[in-house]
Amino acid sequence: MYYIIALVALVFVVITGLVISKLGDVLKSVKKSDSEDTEPSGNKVNGAMFIVILIGGAIAITWSYLHAREFFLPEASSIHGRRTDDLFWFSMGILTIPFIAVNFLIFFFAWKYQHKKNHRASFYPDNHKLELIWTIVPAIVMALLVFTGWKAWSDITSDAPRDAEVIEITGKQFNWIVRYAGVNDNKLGNYNYKLIDAQNEVGIDLTDENSFDDFTNPSEMHIPVDRPVLLKIRARDVLHSVFIPHMRVKMDAVPGMPTKFWFVPDKSTAEMRAELNNPKFDYEIACTEVCGQGHFSMKIRLIVEDEASYKKWCAEQSTFLQTYPEYLAKVPDNLKAKAMKGLPETAAPADSSATASAATGVGAGSSIRR
Repeated sequence: MYYIIALVALVFVVITGLVISKLGDVLKSVKKSDSEDTEPSGNKVNGAMFIVILIGGAIAITWSYLHAREFFLPEASSIHGRRTDDLFWFSMGILTIPFIAVNFLIFFFAWKYQHKKNHRASFYPDNHKLELIWTIVPAIVMALLVFTGWKAWSDITSDAPRDAEVIEITGKQFNWIVRYAGVNDNKLGNYNYKLIDAQNEVGIDLTDENSFDDFTNPSEMHIPVDRPVLLKIRARDVLHSVFIPHMRVKMDAVPGMPTKFWFVPDKSTAEMRAELNNPKFDYEIACTEVCGQGHFSMKIRLIVEDEASYKKWCAEQSTFLQTYPEYLAKVPDNLKAKAMKGLPETAAPADSSATASAATGVGAGSSIRR
């Protein structure tokens, strides 16, 4: 270890000596140039190269933008999405103006004010007006950009409208699980991570009567068009991120910290298929947070449909209790009658002894670790 430290120290000493030696040579050349006022070698060529790079860079940037346009995000299919796009292009326009002006002046001045014999530069020790201008103007512009972005973000993360369709999406390695509030009250039941098992993947709490009509879907999400949709976002294991490109929806799914995002889709899947002339088009929900080896496969279809079709689809789905009637044992006795509505007759306990048997959670399939 000591030998390594000594070797590193020796290297630094050698480098320091070389830097000092080079610095001395530079100072000597500067003094000599000042005294003789001679034009440096290659001065005109270097000055001309600044103009060449300026023009070449402008052409390259323009070509790059035009070439990459087809790879930009697709046209937004939500009200919030178009507002986000407007803010993005407004910000890009505001920032592009000083970018072009500053870079043009840097390269142009390097050429125009290249070294010339007997030429002396004017020197201003200070200029308070100029300093105020370049401080206040950027501050106002930045404040405007920050405020407009903050306002748009606050709107879609605030409380959703009362008529919003409430849907929960939970990320786990490596798929999404979508839970709907049923067709009765548009209220999701409570959940508890301690109730998670092979069937109850999102920990639905069956002591809450709002959960009796909840149903899940791990393969696709359906939402109504032209209606607010509130996504309640959770993660079961590691950090995930909900991303719906066409809707401009992106929100992290954080274990132990529920997040939310509401938006209004205004183009159905059918409308987009007709607009793009692509009968196979589908909206997609992807994960944009690297969450493990299977991250690449973490995506599901998003189907946007009219209100009637959406309600019909919801009505056709089996609730969690209908799919797994053995979980009736987890329902409090005073709520069992309400929970059994809609269950097949074979799932309902025939007598009190059957109820007692179900309550004890007999059978591996009916036990839930608490």
